[in-house]
Amino acid sequence: MLKLRYTLIYVVLMTLVVVASNILVQYPLQASFAGINLADILTWGAFTYPVAFLVTDLTNRQFGPQTARKVVFAGFVVGVALSFITAQPRIAIASGSAYLAGQLLDISVFNRLRRQAWWRAPLFGSLIGSMLDTVMFFSFAFAPFFVFFGPNDPFAIDWAPILGVFQISAPRWISWAIGDFSVKMTVGLVMLVPYGALMSVLKPMPQQQARA
Repeated sequence: MLKLRYTLIYVVLMTLVVVASNILVQYPLQASFAGINLADILTWGAFTYPVAFLVTDLTNRQFGPQTARKVVFAGFVVGVALSFITAQPRIAIASGSAYLAGQLLDISVFNRLRRQAWWRAPLFGSLIGSMLDTVMFFSFAFAPFFVFFGPNDPFAIDWAPILGVFQISAPRWISWAIGDFSVKMTVGLVMLVPYGALMSVLKPMPQQQARA
């Protein structure tokens, strides 16, 4: 009963994160910093999506990879279904594909490192998973090659300086991907704080104790 209750909570949290990120990724950050136009490199979704890795890692630590995969798949089904209502179809397809691949990779990396220092599994799992997720999402969502998923966003494929500062131009969606992953790395480090704080509360179940 306890496992079911926590699993449902994790599923609800995961769904909220996925849907919120799918909406927010469509909105560039309209601000500037040190002369850099942040709209060229960042969307609001970069700040919310890394929370999905925190949910996955807490589930994995507490109940193991099998339950973590169930939470990921539940979040995938519900999140993508709602995303087709709240976001463009191409964004929903890109998000669902990238989410599933990134989260499953995170679970695999986490399991390989879970017996090492407490911070390694969640940190490297989320960073490696985020890297795959970022490449897949921005390619599927904005790259002209994947136009069969839906029409291109003219603003996304406009050319702009990479990261807004280097004298190297690329389609704007590539700058978004680089900026997005930079934020995800930063947020991934920050997510170690709640992960570490919750370790004493959300303890592994007996069958996971030997692996944690």
